[in-house]
Amino acid sequence: MIPERLTLKELLKQSISQYGQLPFAAFAGEKGYSYTQYALRIAAVQRFFAAKGVTKGDRIAILGENSPEWGICYLAVTTFGAVAVPLLTDFQSSEISSILEHAQIQGICVSQQLETKASRALQKSNPNSQAEECWRLRIDVLSEIDGQGSIVSSLYNEAEVDASADKEIEFPRTVQEEDPAVIIYTSGTTGAPKGVSLSHRNITHNVVSTSYIPVKLRPGDRLLSILPLAHTYECTIGFLAPLLLGCCVYYLHSLPAPTVLMPALKSVQPHVILSVPLLMEKLYRKMVLPKLESSAALKVLHRFPPGRRLMHLMVGYKLRRIFGGKLKYFIVGGASLSPEVEHFLREARFPLAKGYGLTETSPLIAGCTPAYDRLYSVGTPLQGISVIIDSPDPEHQPGEILVKGPSVTPGYYREQERTDEAFDREEWFHTGDLGTMDRDGYLYINGRLKNLIVGPSGENIYPEEIETLLYEDEAVLEALVLEQQGRVIALVHPDYELLKEKGREPVDEFLQQLRKTVNSRLPAFSRLAEIQEQKEAFEKTPTNKIKRYIYTSASEET
Repeated sequence: MIPERLTLKELLKQSISQYGQLPFAAFAGEKGYSYTQYALRIAAVQRFFAAKGVTKGDRIAILGENSPEWGICYLAVTTFGAVAVPLLTDFQSSEISSILEHAQIQGICVSQQLETKASRALQKSNPNSQAEECWRLRIDVLSEIDGQGSIVSSLYNEAEVDASADKEIEFPRTVQEEDPAVIIYTSGTTGAPKGVSLSHRNITHNVVSTSYIPVKLRPGDRLLSILPLAHTYECTIGFLAPLLLGCCVYYLHSLPAPTVLMPALKSVQPHVILSVPLLMEKLYRKMVLPKLESSAALKVLHRFPPGRRLMHLMVGYKLRRIFGGKLKYFIVGGASLSPEVEHFLREARFPLAKGYGLTETSPLIAGCTPAYDRLYSVGTPLQGISVIIDSPDPEHQPGEILVKGPSVTPGYYREQERTDEAFDREEWFHTGDLGTMDRDGYLYINGRLKNLIVGPSGENIYPEEIETLLYEDEAVLEALVLEQQGRVIALVHPDYELLKEKGREPVDEFLQQLRKTVNSRLPAFSRLAEIQEQKEAFEKTPTNKIKRYIYTSASEET
């Protein structure tokens, strides 16, 4: 059912009315909140906002680990007409300080574990900034705290809240579709963070559009959340879409290390998990592939298609059991999935769903479920989203992906020049991604426009495609392909322990052989002139993407 108006307030009210007594949010292994109980706590936080004088359009930061209470704060802010500024927990204090000042925040919702980081960030802010004197709310206990991190008062009494469960829940502030709902600050691979402004219409349209993708989710189905809620991908698809569909979201008390994740999978038996490709790629290379090639006989069997498919089917069955046995969708987004891993998952009949999008598009642009999948494609555009390829031959010649639709940002907060650069005269948003689209509307991603290397005779060289080949070697932990003085080179951070264990030392010989192997699969114009050893892990963004601009700049200075 579609909300009457595309606002988060209408979405929340509709879900409470439809699914009131169903479970909505909990930690794995715990009871958690029903839809009605969740809404009552949202209303309590909004009474706190009213007492603090929060007005429509005020910016309120949210800094905390994933939890049911994080979502309570997020919905309390946005359905009150204020603007949420979610912050990734991996941001440094200096980054948070810059964001708080740029966003001109009036208050901050912060967890106990991150209170010290928040205090340091506030102290570093401009002394004349409102951020220095902002109020603070403890996320994990929904209580007001003072500047020293001590609890001043709770926002509600549990007995009173539970006793009022049958009363109609009021959300007093009027919210319009075009009102700003969030400002997402991205720490990108190309430089300084930027604040992406998203309206209620942007986000709610994206949530509703996901329901048009043929899905088998039903009220009461379960999701296990393992990605940061401060990232638009997890917040929209892993939090707000379940809210629309009547599902329940479960969270972890700590990072998804195997010792935490495995018991949670057994306890929750999730129907949906959202992930980035890195998780599945690591699982394949560290657990699946070694077992498939653990003996000479298995290696031979794995080389022939019938034997390989049978082995993959058997592994796929075990993999589904590992993930709880109820999985309907394992959704991958945020980066490209290795073709080798995707091919394995297809033959294993693993329920892989794929999506493509950007923070600026709320985020989903295109997606597909296992039943409507096409190998190596990210799917077809969502309903209401128009996508074109800026290329004379969109089906065969990659061009920049341009997007238009209700989910596209109105612009960057307090950055008019940057906003103007992102849109053309016909109001198409330029994603900066390169891709093709087949005649059936399936989208294929080739890489980032800024990363494109032009060969000596004008050929297009896509670094991401070469990096994919490098990653097929189990001893490559991280790789980056770039141009250096007119040559295509790669920086590779090897798995030193594995090289030693497999007798593949010294490192320079390994890199030379790796270059020969990769070049044998590349056209002459895109072959690697050199592979250089990257002794330390690459610097990364909070979303675990390599800060490419650092190494590109260093290469240009060489």
